[in-house]
Amino acid sequence: MEEKTETTGLGEEVDRLEAQVGQLLDTVDRLLRENRSLRAQQESLTTERANLLEKHDMVRTRVEGIITRLKSMENGA
Repeated sequence: MEEKTETTGLGEEVDRLEAQVGQLLDTVDRLLRENRSLRAQQESLTTERANLLEKHDMVRTRVEGIITRLKSMENGA
């Protein structure tokens, strides 16, 4: 009778451990998907930032050119 109780307790422990391992595997899978998604988002944002910086530089150059032309018109008049 004692042996059956020990076996039952051991079986319950194995079941509990299997459940924990299943939960850990689910968590790892979720974190891997989340990590992939965050890396893709980071890459997209990095590209967007580079494009915005390029546009910013182009606008600044154009504004500086306009200011230079206005100053030369002011000095010429």
